[in-house]
Amino acid sequence: MREVITLVCTECKRKNYTTNKNKATVKERLELSKFCNWCRKYTKHKEEK
Repeated sequence: MREVITLVCTECKRKNYTTNKNKATVKERLELSKFCNWCRKYTKHKEEK
């Protein structure tokens, strides 16, 4: 069962990206390095609660 999740920048706390993941196989929260347009650099983005 795939669900849409939102990725939030860890530095500026803005919601920048949406993606999906299979919640049946991936139990932990995603953490990816993505480009933040407001910080103007690559930062860690975590899955929103």
